[in-house]
Amino acid sequence: MRLEGTAALVTGAGKRIGQAIAIGLAQSGCDIAIHYHGSAQGAEETARAVRSAGRRAELFQADLGDAAAARGLADQAARSLRRLDVVINSAAIMVREPVETVTPESWDATLDLNLRAMFFVSQGAIPHLRRAKGKIVNMADIAGMEPWPAYVPHCVSKAGVVMLTKALARALAPDIAVNAVAPGAVLLPDDWDEKAREHIRDTTPLQRLGSPDDVVAAVRFLLEGTDYATGTVLVIDGGRLIR
Repeated sequence: MRLEGTAALVTGAGKRIGQAIAIGLAQSGCDIAIHYHGSAQGAEETARAVRSAGRRAELFQADLGDAAAARGLADQAARSLRRLDVVINSAAIMVREPVETVTPESWDATLDLNLRAMFFVSQGAIPHLRRAKGKIVNMADIAGMEPWPAYVPHCVSKAGVVMLTKALARALAPDIAVNAVAPGAVLLPDDWDEKAREHIRDTTPLQRLGSPDDVVAAVRFLLEGTDYATGTVLVIDGGRLIR
């Protein structure tokens, strides 16, 4: 796939990894549909960066915890950009919560956004991506491959993303390729102190934290570096899973 002149929908593009991916794809020649929920200021910053790269940016506010809103997002993006070639499912939350304090409401909030919304955004995009022979890239997490005791709902949701990626890849082949990127220690939670950051860095085999650029490069590879990958989960973690 050549990214120049294509249109991409990026969910959660108002901050962190989603923002970096949206800007990175614009720099590769994509027009960008920027989805956000509460990060309006960040979404505007993303839009300015996309336009500075010479590409078109359109903003879409939606609560993806609402399945109907998630399902309708791709139609809005395609109508505004006049095409849709790529969907990046990046919107997510990561809540530290001891097992004893998880409530049905907090469980549902994590699973609804991190997993269910990803399915319905993808479902809504199917007709557009079929026409374009397009691609979906889901943001997984190494938390879906190893248990983190203080983040059980998050781990379960991201394990679901891994299986969702494989299942959609089977269901949508040969017209649409579906892959995932599973970052490790790329953007740590803002409330982690320097001691925690040093511990993660020192226990990562490559002896460094990752950066958003590492994730953007992985997304670009799955979009334009190969057309023969589907159902793949590309781990970008500095070796943490093998430590």
